[in-house]
Amino acid sequence: MTCYVPLRGVRYALPLALVTVLLAGCSGAADDPGKVEKRDASASASPGPGGGSTGAGTSAEESLVPDPARLPKTRAEARDLIGRVIAGPDSFGPGVVKRNPYESDPATWPVLGEDCVWQQQKPAYSVLATLTRSFEVPAEKGKGPVRLAAVVTVHRTREDAAWEMAESIEESMRCPTQQLREGELIGSLVAAALLGGEATQTDSEDSLSEMGQYQSSELGGPHHYSWQQAQTLQFTVAVTGKGAKGRTEREIDDLVVQAQSAMLVRLESAVEKQS
Repeated sequence: MTCYVPLRGVRYALPLALVTVLLAGCSGAADDPGKVEKRDASASASPGPGGGSTGAGTSAEESLVPDPARLPKTRAEARDLIGRVIAGPDSFGPGVVKRNPYESDPATWPVLGEDCVWQQQKPAYSVLATLTRSFEVPAEKGKGPVRLAAVVTVHRTREDAAWEMAESIEESMRCPTQQLREGELIGSLVAAALLGGEATQTDSEDSLSEMGQYQSSELGGPHHYSWQQAQTLQFTVAVTGKGAKGRTEREIDDLVVQAQSAMLVRLESAVEKQS
Protein backbone atom coordinates (compact mmCIF):
# COMPACT_ATOMS: atom_id res chain seq x y z
CA MET A 1 0.00 0.00 0.00
CA THR A 2 1.23 3.49 -0.80
CA CYS A 3 0.16 6.09 1.74
CA TYR A 4 -0.57 9.64 0.59
CA VAL A 5 -0.19 12.95 2.34
CA PRO A 6 -3.42 14.98 2.09
CA LEU A 7 -3.10 18.48 0.70
CA ARG A 8 -3.64 21.01 3.45
CA GLY A 9 -5.01 24.45 2.80
CA VAL A 10 -6.10 23.64 -0.75
CA ARG A 11 -9.57 24.79 -1.75
CA TYR A 12 -11.39 21.67 -2.83
CA ALA A 13 -13.57 20.88 -5.86
CA LEU A 14 -13.17 24.21 -7.64
CA PRO A 15 -13.91 23.41 -11.27
CA LEU A 16 -10.75 24.95 -12.73
CA ALA A 17 -8.36 24.20 -9.89
CA LEU A 18 -5.57 21.78 -10.66
CA VAL A 19 -3.56 20.77 -7.64
CA THR A 20 -0.80 18.22 -7.30
CA VAL A 21 -0.78 15.32 -4.93
CA LEU A 22 1.95 14.60 -2.41
CA LEU A 23 2.79 11.00 -1.72
CA ALA A 24 4.59 9.59 1.28
CA GLY A 25 6.51 6.41 0.59
CA CYS A 26 5.20 4.07 3.23
CA SER A 27 4.23 0.50 2.52
CA GLY A 28 2.36 -2.34 4.16
CA ALA A 29 0.33 -5.41 3.42
CA ALA A 30 -3.42 -5.37 2.91
CA ASP A 31 -5.46 -7.55 5.19
CA ASP A 32 -7.32 -9.20 2.31
CA PRO A 33 -8.04 -12.90 2.86
CA GLY A 34 -8.55 -13.49 -0.85
CA LYS A 35 -5.36 -11.74 -2.05
CA VAL A 36 -7.58 -10.60 -4.88
CA GLU A 37 -6.98 -8.03 -7.59
CA LYS A 38 -6.58 -4.35 -6.80
CA ARG A 39 -9.51 -2.04 -7.27
CA ASP A 40 -9.58 1.33 -8.94
CA ALA A 41 -13.00 2.94 -9.22
CA SER A 42 -13.24 4.35 -12.71
CA ALA A 43 -13.54 7.96 -11.80
CA SER A 44 -11.63 10.53 -9.22
CA ALA A 45 -14.15 11.49 -6.70
CA SER A 46 -14.52 14.22 -4.27
CA PRO A 47 -17.43 15.51 -2.32
CA GLY A 48 -19.42 18.37 -3.67
CA PRO A 49 -19.32 21.98 -2.60
CA GLY A 50 -20.53 21.40 0.92
CA GLY A 51 -20.18 24.50 3.06
CA GLY A 52 -17.18 26.19 4.54
CA SER A 53 -14.43 24.70 6.63
CA THR A 54 -15.29 23.95 10.21
CA GLY A 55 -11.66 23.83 11.20
CA ALA A 56 -9.03 21.12 11.48
CA GLY A 57 -10.16 17.97 13.21
CA THR A 58 -13.83 18.26 12.22
CA SER A 59 -14.70 15.54 9.74
CA ALA A 60 -17.63 13.66 8.28
CA GLU A 61 -16.59 10.69 10.41
CA GLU A 62 -17.20 12.80 13.54
CA SER A 63 -20.39 14.50 12.36
CA LEU A 64 -22.11 11.45 10.84
CA VAL A 65 -23.33 9.05 13.51
CA PRO A 66 -24.44 5.86 11.74
CA ASP A 67 -27.09 3.50 12.98
CA PRO A 68 -25.42 0.04 13.10
CA ALA A 69 -28.74 -1.54 12.15
CA ARG A 70 -28.78 0.49 8.91
CA LEU A 71 -25.27 -0.51 7.80
CA PRO A 72 -25.36 -3.38 5.26
CA LYS A 73 -23.89 -6.67 6.36
CA THR A 74 -24.94 -8.90 3.47
CA ARG A 75 -24.71 -8.63 -0.30
CA ALA A 76 -28.47 -8.22 -0.56
CA GLU A 77 -28.47 -5.38 1.94
CA ALA A 78 -25.55 -3.75 0.14
CA ARG A 79 -27.31 -3.94 -3.22
CA ASP A 80 -30.43 -2.43 -1.68
CA LEU A 81 -28.47 0.50 -0.26
CA ILE A 82 -26.70 1.11 -3.56
CA GLY A 83 -30.07 1.32 -5.29
CA ARG A 84 -31.12 4.06 -2.88
CA VAL A 85 -27.86 6.02 -3.09
CA ILE A 86 -26.50 5.82 -6.63
CA ALA A 87 -27.09 8.71 -8.99
CA GLY A 88 -29.82 8.81 -11.62
CA PRO A 89 -30.03 11.26 -14.54
CA ASP A 90 -31.68 13.92 -12.38
CA SER A 91 -28.74 13.84 -9.95
CA PHE A 92 -26.63 15.63 -12.56
CA GLY A 93 -29.24 18.23 -13.47
CA PRO A 94 -31.38 18.86 -16.56
CA GLY A 95 -30.49 17.41 -19.93
CA VAL A 96 -28.77 14.23 -18.70
CA VAL A 97 -30.09 10.89 -19.98
CA LYS A 98 -29.28 7.21 -19.48
CA ARG A 99 -26.75 5.53 -21.75
CA ASN A 100 -27.06 1.98 -23.01
CA PRO A 101 -26.00 -0.20 -21.27
CA TYR A 102 -27.16 1.77 -18.25
CA GLU A 103 -25.92 -0.45 -15.42
CA SER A 104 -22.82 -2.59 -15.13
CA ASP A 105 -22.75 -6.31 -14.45
CA PRO A 106 -22.84 -6.53 -10.62
CA ALA A 107 -20.47 -9.50 -10.80
CA THR A 108 -17.65 -7.32 -12.15
CA TRP A 109 -15.85 -4.11 -11.34
CA PRO A 110 -13.15 -2.06 -13.12
CA VAL A 111 -9.52 -2.85 -12.34
CA LEU A 112 -6.48 -0.97 -13.64
CA GLY A 113 -3.92 -3.50 -14.84
CA GLU A 114 -0.16 -3.26 -14.56
CA ASP A 115 -0.19 -2.24 -18.23
CA CYS A 116 -2.39 0.79 -17.35
CA VAL A 117 -5.34 -0.68 -19.26
CA TRP A 118 -8.75 -0.91 -17.57
CA GLN A 119 -10.43 -4.30 -17.50
CA GLN A 120 -13.47 -5.87 -15.84
CA GLN A 121 -12.72 -8.46 -13.18
CA LYS A 122 -14.42 -10.19 -10.29
CA PRO A 123 -14.88 -7.78 -7.34
CA ALA A 124 -12.33 -7.98 -4.56
CA TYR A 125 -13.05 -10.01 -1.43
CA SER A 126 -13.63 -6.80 0.53
CA VAL A 127 -16.58 -5.81 -1.68
CA LEU A 128 -20.13 -6.67 -0.66
CA ALA A 129 -21.59 -5.01 -3.76
CA THR A 130 -20.71 -2.44 -6.41
CA LEU A 131 -22.58 -0.83 -9.31
CA THR A 132 -21.73 1.58 -12.12
CA ARG A 133 -24.32 3.59 -14.05
CA SER A 134 -23.64 5.38 -17.35
CA PHE A 135 -25.16 8.66 -18.53
CA GLU A 136 -24.84 11.23 -21.29
CA VAL A 137 -25.56 14.84 -22.11
CA PRO A 138 -26.61 14.40 -25.75
CA ALA A 139 -24.82 16.20 -28.54
CA GLU A 140 -26.31 19.43 -29.84
CA LYS A 141 -25.36 22.01 -32.43
CA GLY A 142 -21.66 22.75 -32.09
CA LYS A 143 -21.27 20.53 -29.03
CA GLY A 144 -20.42 16.86 -28.68
CA PRO A 145 -21.92 14.43 -26.14
CA VAL A 146 -20.69 14.46 -22.53
CA ARG A 147 -20.15 10.94 -21.18
CA LEU A 148 -20.78 10.49 -17.44
CA ALA A 149 -20.65 7.63 -14.95
CA ALA A 150 -21.48 7.12 -11.27
CA VAL A 151 -20.17 4.31 -9.04
CA VAL A 152 -21.14 3.18 -5.54
CA THR A 153 -19.22 0.44 -3.75
CA VAL A 154 -20.07 -1.12 -0.39
CA HIS A 155 -17.13 -2.74 1.37
CA ARG A 156 -17.21 -5.11 4.31
CA THR A 157 -15.42 -2.63 6.61
CA ARG A 158 -14.37 1.01 6.79
CA GLU A 159 -10.74 -0.12 6.55
CA ASP A 160 -11.48 -1.89 3.25
CA ALA A 161 -12.99 1.30 1.83
CA ALA A 162 -9.99 3.34 3.00
CA TRP A 163 -7.70 0.83 1.31
CA GLU A 164 -9.53 1.35 -1.97
CA MET A 165 -8.91 5.10 -1.69
CA ALA A 166 -5.19 4.57 -1.07
CA GLU A 167 -4.93 2.21 -4.03
CA SER A 168 -6.78 4.66 -6.27
CA ILE A 169 -4.34 7.49 -5.71
CA GLU A 170 -1.38 5.15 -6.01
CA GLU A 171 -2.62 4.00 -9.39
CA SER A 172 -3.18 7.59 -10.53
CA MET A 173 0.52 8.19 -9.94
CA ARG A 174 1.57 4.84 -11.44
CA CYS A 175 -0.43 5.36 -14.63
CA PRO A 176 -0.59 9.03 -15.70
CA THR A 177 -1.91 7.73 -19.03
CA GLN A 178 -4.63 5.06 -19.01
CA GLN A 179 -6.66 3.19 -21.60
CA LEU A 180 -10.31 3.12 -20.56
CA ARG A 181 -11.34 0.80 -23.38
CA GLU A 182 -10.44 0.31 -27.04
CA GLY A 183 -10.19 3.76 -28.65
CA GLU A 184 -10.41 5.74 -25.37
CA LEU A 185 -7.46 7.23 -23.48
CA ILE A 186 -7.04 9.59 -20.54
CA GLY A 187 -3.75 11.32 -19.79
CA SER A 188 -1.93 14.28 -18.23
CA LEU A 189 -3.62 13.26 -14.99
CA VAL A 190 -3.25 15.47 -11.91
CA ALA A 191 -4.59 14.17 -8.59
CA ALA A 192 -5.35 15.66 -5.18
CA ALA A 193 -6.49 14.27 -1.83
CA LEU A 194 -8.18 15.78 1.22
CA LEU A 195 -9.21 14.22 4.49
CA GLY A 196 -12.41 15.24 6.21
CA GLY A 197 -12.08 18.58 7.99
CA GLU A 198 -9.34 19.90 5.72
CA ALA A 199 -10.02 23.10 3.79
CA THR A 200 -13.68 22.98 2.69
CA GLN A 201 -13.83 19.16 2.70
CA THR A 202 -16.55 18.37 5.25
CA ASP A 203 -18.75 15.92 3.35
CA SER A 204 -16.72 12.70 3.68
CA GLU A 205 -13.90 11.06 5.60
CA ASP A 206 -11.57 11.05 2.61
CA SER A 207 -11.78 12.38 -0.92
CA LEU A 208 -9.84 12.27 -4.17
CA SER A 209 -9.98 14.46 -7.24
CA GLU A 210 -8.38 13.83 -10.61
CA MET A 211 -8.32 15.94 -13.75
CA GLY A 212 -6.71 15.42 -17.11
CA GLN A 213 -7.33 15.04 -20.83
CA TYR A 214 -9.65 12.62 -22.58
CA GLN A 215 -9.19 11.38 -26.16
CA SER A 216 -11.53 9.18 -28.11
CA SER A 217 -11.47 7.69 -31.59
CA GLU A 218 -15.15 8.63 -31.74
CA LEU A 219 -15.07 12.10 -30.19
CA GLY A 220 -11.52 13.23 -30.89
CA GLY A 221 -9.72 15.36 -28.35
CA PRO A 222 -8.04 16.14 -26.15
CA HIS A 223 -11.08 17.10 -24.09
CA HIS A 224 -11.45 17.76 -20.37
CA TYR A 225 -11.61 14.76 -18.01
CA SER A 226 -12.74 14.86 -14.38
CA TRP A 227 -12.98 12.07 -11.78
CA GLN A 228 -13.97 12.37 -8.13
CA GLN A 229 -14.21 9.76 -5.41
CA ALA A 230 -15.17 9.99 -1.73
CA GLN A 231 -15.14 7.54 1.17
CA THR A 232 -17.37 7.54 4.24
CA LEU A 233 -17.61 4.59 6.63
CA GLN A 234 -17.52 1.39 4.51
CA PHE A 235 -18.69 3.15 1.34
CA THR A 236 -17.06 4.80 -1.66
CA VAL A 237 -18.88 6.89 -4.26
CA ALA A 238 -17.38 8.13 -7.51
CA VAL A 239 -18.32 10.16 -10.58
CA THR A 240 -16.61 10.53 -13.96
CA GLY A 241 -17.06 13.24 -16.58
CA LYS A 242 -15.58 13.07 -20.10
CA GLY A 243 -15.76 16.18 -22.25
CA ALA A 244 -16.30 16.71 -25.96
CA LYS A 245 -16.09 19.40 -28.62
CA GLY A 246 -17.64 22.68 -27.51
CA ARG A 247 -17.90 21.66 -23.84
CA THR A 248 -16.10 23.73 -21.20
CA GLU A 249 -14.12 22.46 -18.24
CA ARG A 250 -16.55 24.22 -15.90
CA GLU A 251 -19.51 22.46 -17.52
CA ILE A 252 -17.96 19.02 -17.02
CA ASP A 253 -16.79 19.70 -13.47
CA ASP A 254 -20.16 21.08 -12.39
CA LEU A 255 -21.91 17.91 -13.57
CA VAL A 256 -19.46 15.73 -11.63
CA VAL A 257 -19.67 17.80 -8.44
CA GLN A 258 -23.48 17.93 -8.48
CA ALA A 259 -23.94 14.17 -8.83
CA GLN A 260 -21.27 13.47 -6.23
CA SER A 261 -22.94 15.81 -3.74
CA ALA A 262 -26.33 14.18 -4.36
CA MET A 263 -24.97 10.69 -3.65
CA LEU A 264 -23.22 11.77 -0.45
CA VAL A 265 -26.42 13.36 0.83
CA ARG A 266 -28.39 10.18 0.04
CA LEU A 267 -25.74 8.03 1.69
CA GLU A 268 -25.85 10.03 4.90
CA SER A 269 -29.64 9.87 4.94
CA ALA A 270 -29.57 6.10 4.37
CA VAL A 271 -27.26 5.21 7.25
CA GLU A 272 -27.38 7.98 9.86
CA LYS A 273 -28.84 7.36 13.27
CA GLN A 274 -32.33 8.79 13.61
CA SER A 275 -32.80 11.27 16.42
